[in-house]
Amino acid sequence: MRTAAGRDYLAPAVVLTTGTFLRGRLIQGEAITPGGRAGEPAAAELAQALARLGFRLRRLKTGTPPRVEAASIDYDATTLQPGSDEPLWFSAAGRAGRIATLVEPPLPVYPPPAPTAWRPQMACYLVHTNAATHAVIRANLHRAPMFTGVIEGIGPRYCPSIEDKIVRFADKPSHGLFLEPEGWRTSEVYVQGANTSLPVDVQLAMLRSIPALRACEVVRFGYAVEYDAVATGEAGPTLETHRVAGLFVAGQLLGTSGYEEAAAQGLLAGINAAARVQGRPPLVLRRDQAYIGVLIDDLVTKEISEPYRMLTSRAEHRLLLRDDNADLRLSELGHALGLVDDETIGALRERRCQVRATVAALGATWLSANPATQAALAAHSLPPLTRNVTAAEYLQRPAVSYRALAACLTAQGRTAPAGLAAWPVEPATAATIEVETKYADYIAKERAQVERTARLEGRAIPADFDYTAVPGLRTEARQRLLALRPATVGQAGRIAGVTPSDVAVLLVYLERWSHPGAGFRGQGAGSGKPTPSAGVSRALTLP
Repeated sequence: MRTAAGRDYLAPAVVLTTGTFLRGRLIQGEAITPGGRAGEPAAAELAQALARLGFRLRRLKTGTPPRVEAASIDYDATTLQPGSDEPLWFSAAGRAGRIATLVEPPLPVYPPPAPTAWRPQMACYLVHTNAATHAVIRANLHRAPMFTGVIEGIGPRYCPSIEDKIVRFADKPSHGLFLEPEGWRTSEVYVQGANTSLPVDVQLAMLRSIPALRACEVVRFGYAVEYDAVATGEAGPTLETHRVAGLFVAGQLLGTSGYEEAAAQGLLAGINAAARVQGRPPLVLRRDQAYIGVLIDDLVTKEISEPYRMLTSRAEHRLLLRDDNADLRLSELGHALGLVDDETIGALRERRCQVRATVAALGATWLSANPATQAALAAHSLPPLTRNVTAAEYLQRPAVSYRALAACLTAQGRTAPAGLAAWPVEPATAATIEVETKYADYIAKERAQVERTARLEGRAIPADFDYTAVPGLRTEARQRLLALRPATVGQAGRIAGVTPSDVAVLLVYLERWSHPGAGFRGQGAGSGKPTPSAGVSRALTLP
């Protein structure tokens, strides 16, 4: 890679995460300036270099709201949105107390945080637009780049600008905006829900029409940003590009929007870039294994016409992809990759054993509808029995929690699950036990569906497979398969324009590919496979 200063950086694998900088331009009303973020220049030469290598690029758009000074907000005119009373950890290390929590107070420009049992929590604050706000915006639509044709890129439909909301939902008297402090030690407050490309004078008038912000001072005004991203089909499920060996792409460059989406792709691209250098097999997560698997599979098999957001509704197996079992699903993979330490994986395996042993014990423990059991249930505020049931059946009732049931079983002196000291377990494990029990039948059906489709998901398609030599494929299917190069038959079946009959034909010819003596002509000049440009197979050279 060659920088603008003329320095060359050579590497067997490179990960590009350009964000909104690729030929980016910032738009505030009539003011349009090159840039990838306020105060930072765009990467025009990099976009040109990718185009010269043959990459198909598309134009996308996103936006950011204004930030206001915390001390200028009238908090008495807002609705408090408190944080969690309980710690909601993303990691086992946090649950185990191995992560230090922030204890210093926020800056005094904010109201004092409400005390909780575990640490002070900074709150957010809800405000609403009103008729005056809408009047300011409507009076200035002729200066709004969204409606004057200045903005060419397509933005995310799930995150419309405030001016777009006023036009599209003209019948709504108000829209909620959340005032979100950007941190404990900064006085900048993010006005969530007010993404805009309106001129700065309109933004100020708009904000000051809201009672809580009538005296607000704007630290940074909002703006729209247009940028280039690579088209669907330029990268495979490992996020390595087809055109340049060793070049990986992630984040907004691949067509997504959102912090979590970018972080997920960066993680996978980094893992696979390292695996490539080390000669290890790549990591590809399945759709039933992780939301990251759904995200990346969609990005490499579906045409993206707008910045992509990872919504739960996009995951057909979301009953299996729960927050309570994320560590159970993925930590073993992380340990194999060297990303999860031995102490953490040991705790995870213990938690898995606790879940399995407890679920089994609940199915083998009977609750009799006798006076003693009824009294024990009532003492723990649990509903009465109408017949004899297993503890698992009883836990399936909506009003029964595992925490209360465990306390009741302990009080009755019931034998704890095999290998466990007691029925009660830590909250995260209790949540998993409860879900696995309450939704056992639905989870079993979901897993059976995954097993039925595993044959297609596990049937790999060679990277150099010659689709032009498959006469039974329809022209549209052949074109789509050549463009997107799916890694498995399952992925091929999810491509728009590929029908179940196309998949059946593909399976037949894949078998012939595996047995050359059957008469299949194999790869050839018409394979349509993008070929790495000369001199870029080991390092990407940019002007």
